[in-house]
Parts: sequence; structure tokens; C-alpha cells
Amino acid sequence: MMITERPLFSWALKYNRGLQGLLVLLIVVAVFLRVLPLEMQKRIVNTAIGLEDLHALFIYCGFYLAAVVLAGLLKYVINVLQGYIGQKVLFEMRTQLYDHILQLPLPFFRKTPAGMVISSLTSELASVGVFLGSALAVPIINGLTLLAFAGYMLHLNPLLAVVSLSIYPLEILVIPVLQKRFNELNRDRVDTTRLFSNVIGEAVSGIHEVHGNGSYPIENEKFGRQAARLFNLRHRMNIYKFGIKFTNNFFQNMGPFILFLLGGYLAIEGRFDLGALVAFLSAYEKLYDPWKELMDYYQAFQDSRVRYRRVMEYFEGRPEFVLKPTGRKPYELQGAIEVQDLSYLVDENTTLLEGVSLSVQPGEQLAVVGFSGSGKSTLAMILGQLYSYHRGHVLIDGTELKGLSKLDVNENVGYISQFPFIFEGTIRENLLYGCQALVLAEAGSARALPDYNRVLELVHQVGLADDVLRFGLNTVLSHEYDRDLVSRLIKVRLLFHQRWAEALAQQVEFFDLHQYMRECSVRRNILFGEPLREDFEFERLPTNQVFRNFLSEVELIEPLLSLGINLAKQTVLLLRDLGDDAFFFEASPIPREQLPRYSQLVDRLTREGKQPLSSEDERLLLLLALHFTPARHKMVALSEELEKRILAARLQFIANIGKQDLSRCYLGIDGMSHPELMDPEKRQASPDFMFYCPFEFLYGQSILNNVLFGRVKRDQPDALEEVQRLVVQLLEEENLLEKILDLGLDFQVGSKGDRLSGGQKQKIALARGLLKDPHILILDEATASLDNTSQARVQELLKTQLRGKTTVVAVVHRLDMVQDYDQIVLLKTGKIAEIGTYKDLMARKGAFYELVQGN
Repeated sequence: MMITERPLFSWALKYNRGLQGLLVLLIVVAVFLRVLPLEMQKRIVNTAIGLEDLHALFIYCGFYLAAVVLAGLLKYVINVLQGYIGQKVLFEMRTQLYDHILQLPLPFFRKTPAGMVISSLTSELASVGVFLGSALAVPIINGLTLLAFAGYMLHLNPLLAVVSLSIYPLEILVIPVLQKRFNELNRDRVDTTRLFSNVIGEAVSGIHEVHGNGSYPIENEKFGRQAARLFNLRHRMNIYKFGIKFTNNFFQNMGPFILFLLGGYLAIEGRFDLGALVAFLSAYEKLYDPWKELMDYYQAFQDSRVRYRRVMEYFEGRPEFVLKPTGRKPYELQGAIEVQDLSYLVDENTTLLEGVSLSVQPGEQLAVVGFSGSGKSTLAMILGQLYSYHRGHVLIDGTELKGLSKLDVNENVGYISQFPFIFEGTIRENLLYGCQALVLAEAGSARALPDYNRVLELVHQVGLADDVLRFGLNTVLSHEYDRDLVSRLIKVRLLFHQRWAEALAQQVEFFDLHQYMRECSVRRNILFGEPLREDFEFERLPTNQVFRNFLSEVELIEPLLSLGINLAKQTVLLLRDLGDDAFFFEASPIPREQLPRYSQLVDRLTREGKQPLSSEDERLLLLLALHFTPARHKMVALSEELEKRILAARLQFIANIGKQDLSRCYLGIDGMSHPELMDPEKRQASPDFMFYCPFEFLYGQSILNNVLFGRVKRDQPDALEEVQRLVVQLLEEENLLEKILDLGLDFQVGSKGDRLSGGQKQKIALARGLLKDPHILILDEATASLDNTSQARVQELLKTQLRGKTTVVAVVHRLDMVQDYDQIVLLKTGKIAEIGTYKDLMARKGAFYELVQGN
């Protein structure tokens, strides 16, 4: 049975049967313990108190207390078990439904918004899971409790019990009528919630277009329309929901009225003793709780039934292809492709392909060309088993493609699209994505993931190596990282400085204990490193009492406040009337979002003159001064006198606050004067600060910055490329290049690969497809986002290493790239217009010839 056809209660009955049995046992005991105190009440009044028996009073009260405590504990255990069962059922339901959804045909996802899938799997099923956790326990425990209390009441006084219980059948007649209307509204709410989720998901996914077109009113209008509809539905549902509660409470309150009237009459007439009346009153009062829970259960059942059916109905489609072969291993195909009279229709009335026939031998390469909308990508997706065809045949090694399982195809075919999807995670995980899928699908087989050398080989072949290397150089190592690598990188730093520090002096500002660094902020110049304590982080410095005391000690408070005032006035004067364009703030010491705050501060200073500054004003001005970087923020010049004072403060800070002496490190920067400094065990690192010491690795800085040990000057933008080239040269000499590439493979690509360029995504997709070593490779304009050099590299790979080994079907946009293909197919309005070799088609001077000449 397909998952979408399963009844709601089948989930509760299938899983955790042992726990369900334990639950029923606990419920029976709990029901007995809930009735026992009623009998104890009767005996306490009639026997213990009536006969003035103190011993009996203690015994009956003891039983009463024990029953109440045990019943409470059992209720707690029952609730925990219900919650566990509910979450386990929800887990199974979600995972199985998600597995089913992933296998649905691609056309389903073309017309299904992602927001609907998300809301169905999360919010809609969540309440269903909670209900299923109590699907058996609630009706059993409350049904038994209701029967037990009712039976006890009949035992005490049959007449009074029958009259008191007579109101419940009336409730059963009224409430379902109200519930039916509530269910109808609830079905509408489920559909509206899906649409609501889709509006939000679509706006977030297309946020670039929203910002690019300034279409905020359009999206707000869509959102508001669905929100209003949901509001109206919720309001109407509340009318019926609280109507049900009102009806239930009304009938329940009628019970005590009848009880007091009739019970009081019987007691006065001497036909009902006082103890029995007290017990009866308690029983009737407790009767309301299980009845109320049953009513709530009924409502929860109706709500869950609606949600469950709407979710399952939405995903009722069936997968187009079998996932795995039965009773055999996946085929190992040679790559022969035979297409016979192939047609493909959309919605049974739009033909995208019609009567397509072609043949490709193993190892041959076929180029598919044509105008936009001619069916090129559709043909590629059919051959990759992404679409199922309607008429005709597609034979792979003589076997109908429809009859092959997904595993057969995934084992032998690599499909690479024009716009590949990159998953959140690392580059390595994305490269191994297809191979990992095969390893999981063939669990127990000898298949394993490609080794690092194979991954690296393909990274080079598709032109991704430079990108990965750059990511590796920008990696920031943590303190827990391999100490051997850190030591070797420090050695590379020293070699770099020995060879090229003098030659690069005009392009790079190297860290120097005795020089003011104009490429660094005032804060970095004072601290001369990075703090390892949170209270010395940038935003906290102005209020850090230790740092404030130090600034006062070296008499820098007033100069820095003056610098902050000057910076604030000049920046506000320049930028106040220029709007919030990011371009104008690139060289501003004041962030764009902080400009209004500093504008108010400048206005106040201008208005009040040299009035004492508030603590908040001081904090803002000190932050601004500490952020000031002379090479970047040109609106104010840093005086030579202040530079000298900051340099003197630096040395004092390192000695007094950091408890360090860096002078010997800088005397030995050539690595020869003090070789013992190369041994980390012979150096005393500060537990609170990471100072710029030539023999210390700068955690929190990239590998490239660690080797450079300085900053490329802002007026020398081309120097960075030269620095990187020299660093790579040294890393290669020291046999560290592969390690850096390995680190680059662990670069986090971001959601949907947002931290990558279009070309980088396509290179990853090419390597991902080739890593499977497929016998058939389908390229759907898979090099369209690549530059000319990278495209030429991929074409060379196809022409040399894959020719004769892999059958290639490539949808090609640039006609200058098709000359080396064995066959070329020209599609026009879904039909083959021409087919042949490049030489033959050009000699024919037909449609292909005209297309080439037109380009």
C-alpha cells in the first residue's frame, strides 16, 4: 500500500506495540486508582467520622492519599509515553512521506510550490503526530474512567445516576452538527495555510527580484490577501469552536443543578445517606473531566483527520520509475543509445518533442543544437530519466529506458544541467554527492567513495583548482587544528619574509613592532594583535574598565575623544545629505546604519559646545576613534605626534597588560638570530591576547594573512595577486599545496551555494558528474556559465580523455564548440531538422549551415 493511501489510525497501531500494551495496562491501574478515593470519601464520612473511629480515619485517609499520589504518578508516566509515541509516529510519518515526495515525477514539482511541501511536512503533520500519540490512550483511559464513575454512581443510587447522566446523550446530538461545519472551515484553512506559506517562500526565494524591482507593495499585497483570508477563516472557526465549548459547558452545568435538586430531596427524605451523597457529588464532578477530554479528543480527531487527508491527497502521485532492481545487481551499461519515434507531451496537449529518432554508439559524442524552445533540454532530461516519455522508445544497450530502475540509470549516467543546484555544506560534500548516493543505495557492496587523489584530479581537470586553492588560503584555522601544520605555516611565513619582504615593501605593510600600521585601525595599533577575552572585543573596549584605565594612564583618552569628534563632524558633514547609498560609505568610519546617531551627536556638540560629554557620547566617540584606519578613512589625517603616542602605548600595553616581551621575536624574524623561538614550548604566549609575533600563528586570521603577516596596501590592489602567487610557490616547495587544497574542499558554500559564482557552481557540477565515471554523460548546456578558458578546458577533456570511453550527449549553445563531435542533431520546434557530422552539415548548406553563419 502506498503511504498516501494508509488510514490515519494505521500509524498508531503499527508502531510501538509493546509501549501501547504497557500504556493500556497503566491505564487500567490508573482508572482503579481514580475511583478508589471516592469510596474512601464515603467510608471516611459514614464509618470513620459517623462512628468516631480514629483508627479507621487514619487508614481510610492513608488509602485516599496513596491512591491520589499513585494516580498522579501514573498520569505523568502515561503522558510521557503518549508524547514519545506521538513523536515517534510523527518521525516515521514525516520520513516516509518525504521519501515518497522525493520520488514523485519532476512535473509534480514544476507546479507545486515549495512552501506547500514545507508546511505539509512541518506544521500540518505536527498536530497529527501529537494526536496519534494519544489516539489509543485517551479514549481508553477516559472511556474506562467514565464507565467506572458512572458504574459507581449507579451503585450508590440508580435513580439519581440515570437522571444525572441523561444530559450526555443530548450533547452527543448537538456537538457533531457544530463540529461538521468546523471541519469544513478547517479544510479551507489547510489549503489557505499552504498558499500563505507559498507566498512567503516565493518572496524569500526571489528576494533579489523583489529588491531589484522595488516590488515591495506587490508582495505585501499578496501577503495581505492571504493573511486576510486566513484571518476570516480562523475567526469563523473560533465561532464554532467556542460554540462547541459553550454547548458542552452548558450541559455540564445542568448536571449539578439536577443533582442538588433531586439529591437534596432524597437526602432530606432520608433515602440517601450523607456519605453516599458526598461520594456521589465527587463522582459526578470527576465525571466531567473524562467527558471533557473525550470531547477534546473528538475535536482533535476531526482536526487531525482533515489535516491528514489533505496532506496525503496532495501527494497521491506515484513515482514514474522503480527505485532499485529486484533480484539482480544494477546493470553495467556500455552506452549505446537508440531513440525511436520519440514524442513528449505536456498536459496532454502541448507537444515538446515529436517523432525524434537517432542512434549513438558506445563512446560516441553527440551534440544537440537548435533555437531556444526547440526541445533540446527536454531530450536531454528524457535521456537522463528525469522525464518519462509518452510515445516511442528510448533504448539503452537495447533495454527500454522506462524499464530501467533509477539505480540502473544513476549507476551508468551522469546528468549535468545548465543551472546545477548546489547543496548547503562543503565543496567536498557537493562533489561526492552523486557517489555518496550510490554508496548508500548499494549498501553491502564493495562500492566506495572516490579517494582524495581522484577528487583532486577532477578538480584540476574542470578548472576548479584555483578556486579551491583560494578558498583554502582564506581558511581560518581554529586552536584545535593540527599543530604540525601550524608550525610549517610559520616556517613558510619566515621564508616569505626572507625572500620577498624587501621587494614587496612598497606593496605590503608588514607587521612591525616599532612602526605605526596605517592599514590597521587605531585599536589594532594599540593592542597589536587580537584579544582572546570577550571583554576586549571591539564593541566592549570603550566600557572595559581595564582598557579605560590603561588609556588614562598613557594619557590617550582626550586625544582619542578629540579624534572621534573630528571624525564624526567631518563624516557627518560629507555624508549627511548623500542618502544611504553603500558606495558613499565604503571609505566612511561611520557605518551607514549609525549615521543618524552620530548626526544627532554632532548637532548636540555644535549646539552645546564644550559641555561635559555623557558616558554614552564618550563610548560612541571612542568607538569611532578606535575604528579609524588612516589608509582607508581619508577625511581626517592622523598627526605624527598621535602616532608616536599610540606606538609608545602599544609597547606599554604589551608589557603591562599582555605580560609579554616581543622585542626578541622581531630581532629574530629572519629565523636565525633566535632559533629557539621556533619552538612553541620555549615561548610564553599570553593567555588573553594573540599578539603579532612572527613566531606565533594568528588564529582568527586566514592562512594567506598568516603567511603575509601584514596587510596589502589599499593603493596597491594588484599586489594581492602577486602575493598569492608567491605564497602558492612557497607552499608547493614545502609540500603543503595539497593540504591547502584539502582545506579548500571544506569551504562552506552557503544556502543553495550562494557563496559561489555561477561558474564555480557549474565546475562543481561537472566534477560531481564525472566523479561517478559514468558510461553515459549528458550535458545540458553545462558549460554555459564558464569563461572561455574554462570552456576550452572542458572541451579538451571531452575530446581527449572521454572520447571512445564515455558516450556523450551534449546540448550546446555555442556552435563553434561542436566541430569535434561525432554527430550533430539540429532540433527545430521539437523535430529533427538535420542530423550528421559537422563537415556533412556544413556541406549541405541547410538549416545548420544558416544557423552557424547567423552566429
